[in-house]
Amino acid sequence: MNYSIEGEPLPVVICNLEPNETMITEKGAMSWMTPNMKMETTSNGGIGKMFGRAFSGESMFQNRYTAIGTPGMIAFASSFPGCIRPFQIGPGQEIIAQKTAFLASTAGVTLSIFFQKRFGAGFFGGEGFIMQRLSGSGIVFLEFDGYIKEYDLAPGQQMVVDTGYLAAMTGGCQIEIQTVPGIKNAVFGGEGLFNTVITGPGRVWLQSMPVSQLAGAIRPFIPSK
Repeated sequence: MNYSIEGEPLPVVICNLEPNETMITEKGAMSWMTPNMKMETTSNGGIGKMFGRAFSGESMFQNRYTAIGTPGMIAFASSFPGCIRPFQIGPGQEIIAQKTAFLASTAGVTLSIFFQKRFGAGFFGGEGFIMQRLSGSGIVFLEFDGYIKEYDLAPGQQMVVDTGYLAAMTGGCQIEIQTVPGIKNAVFGGEGLFNTVITGPGRVWLQSMPVSQLAGAIRPFIPSK
């Protein structure tokens, strides 16, 4: 399989498949394809993984697209202004991503739910709580919101991020949801009640415009009845 990513800030990834190669995507993510691409809807891992995806905010079912007979082409477009990034997944190359990031992957990639350690704080922390773990072997395409900034964290090095701005991180990173200290800071600071603390070693990808932030920014301008 070879691919090209075109058209930022409204990108699309165009995948060219050899016969019998398969791509997996969420329901409704396919944008266009050649006629020889065969679609099959599947739970892709059984009941447990199906409900795990549903709990993380993804579709319970996934679609498999396979090139039949001859080489095929299939395209997946981003659902939000931003970028599409490819990641090579393999042993020791797991990626933890925000729960809405998965766009498509080759057939060997496994998608599962990821919880940060402190369940209670994470639950109230919103976007920082439930993420997706991408493991197995293959290529995965993730869609991120806005501009992406990458940081490499040394062992023990930390980054404090407002919840929602963490797009992805390598599997060696640890995250913890922390409350903003001080009642005055939490109530009047305007930065929310929770922050995500990321601890290295590993690489993190931070996004400049989470969907939730954009929705909050335009809400005052939406006419009400």
